[in-house]
Amino acid sequence: MSLNPVRPWRNIHRRESRKIMVGDVPVGGDAPISVQTMTNTETTDIPGTIAQVQAAAEAGADIVRVSVPDEASSKALREIVRESPVPIVADIHFHYRRGIEAAEAGAACLRINPGNIGDEKRVKEVISAARDHGCSMRIGVNAGSLEKHLLDKYGEPCPDAMVESGLDHIKVLQNNDFHEFKISCKASDVFMAAAAYMQLAEQTDAPIHLGITEAGGLTSGTIKSAIGLGQLLWMGIGDTLRVSLSADPVEEIKVGYEILKSLGLRHRGVNIISCPSCARQGFDVIKTVETLEERLEHIKTPMSLSIIGCVVNGPGEALMTDVGFTGGGNGAGMVYLAGKQSHKMTNDQMIDHIVEEVEKKAAEIEAGDAPVSG
Repeated sequence: MSLNPVRPWRNIHRRESRKIMVGDVPVGGDAPISVQTMTNTETTDIPGTIAQVQAAAEAGADIVRVSVPDEASSKALREIVRESPVPIVADIHFHYRRGIEAAEAGAACLRINPGNIGDEKRVKEVISAARDHGCSMRIGVNAGSLEKHLLDKYGEPCPDAMVESGLDHIKVLQNNDFHEFKISCKASDVFMAAAAYMQLAEQTDAPIHLGITEAGGLTSGTIKSAIGLGQLLWMGIGDTLRVSLSADPVEEIKVGYEILKSLGLRHRGVNIISCPSCARQGFDVIKTVETLEERLEHIKTPMSLSIIGCVVNGPGEALMTDVGFTGGGNGAGMVYLAGKQSHKMTNDQMIDHIVEEVEKKAAEIEAGDAPVSG
């Protein structure tokens, strides 16, 4: 039985967009949906910022954004870029000089709002610096910082105002013959953000950066982001994303990958399929899963692991996973490998044994000796 069955009903047809480069990471077109985060250290704290960038990269970040609010941060950016294992996006806020300095410091992308960085001459200077230094740009529209004339026109932040802002900013770049840009239309309101992104997707072929801005803490922000980004990704909208959480940036990366994995859009690490547990469980499912999540964090190979407490659903779930364990009786359960029943294992040795089997399977997959589960 194949572990990669064709399932037409779960295929997502991504919106066609043109491809740009953020450093060496392609965004848009047929490129994988990239996962981003942003540092929350003081940028002038160079060792602290580099450590946070490296931790995010180790967790799977493809791109990391760094805030550049002042000249001291611009100077620090050069060393941060040099030490970073992934492309750095410079968030330049309102001052056009920061954009020029960030491009000169080696930033791979500038996050800008052309309407906020001054007159046409200053915008041209930033565009020229980006072109000269191989930078792309992200037009970052945010419901909380729309232009006054749009708020006057629409009365309040709304999807129409956000999209008009984005299209106006696209014209600024295109009128200066600059086309290496992506765009976002973020709001903290899930409905507003989703409506804006759906409108935007129909009116430009630029790559789209997804996000529900200021989503909240780890739990609430994860839920809001999963709902908002999930529905857009399901519709084929989105070329890169950031999950904005009041939490460690590494958590943003983890949640981003989980959203993509749940839709079959990207796979990284071990996808643990586990039951919520009940009185039928043959072992402590919750504690076991918590321990396995921690012990298997080092596995980057895409693969699946089922941990089910009893035989009601356990065997069926194990059929479609690389490694599985189903609780039984008398302090032991059944180990499944490649979807097939393999051998029994006692509960007290089960965790170490599963870690060993997952590591072995990951090595086989990396060597091309085993299929990856569906």
